[in-house]
Amino acid sequence: MIDLSQYLPILLFLGVALVLSSAFVFLPMIAARFTGAHKPYPEKLTEYECGFPAFEDSRSQFDVRFYLVAILFIVFDLEAAFIYPWAVSVFKLGFHAGWAAWVSMMVFIAELALGLVYAWKKGALDWE
Repeated sequence: MIDLSQYLPILLFLGVALVLSSAFVFLPMIAARFTGAHKPYPEKLTEYECGFPAFEDSRSQFDVRFYLVAILFIVFDLEAAFIYPWAVSVFKLGFHAGWAAWVSMMVFIAELALGLVYAWKKGALDWE
């Protein structure tokens, strides 16, 4: 016979997660209905995308600069995601490993700085 009591903590965890996630979804909707915040009008129901007015044709093209800025944001956001754990752990390493980690991070930052200079020179950051 299989002892299913080992799975009880997992089932409890999933149950609590389901109850909390449902509460975070449905309670604000219910509160909006009762407080009067749910009063739709045409301007409130219009689509809104990144500051652009709604388009008539769904196949219209966006300016390529929008995508360039988005890609650059992702690149430099990932840089911050790599720098934070490095900064937390670099001083816990030994002397030689700490210097190796520091030099490797400076090379990483220099490469990203060169990429930023390149993007700047190409005009990817100019928004007209």
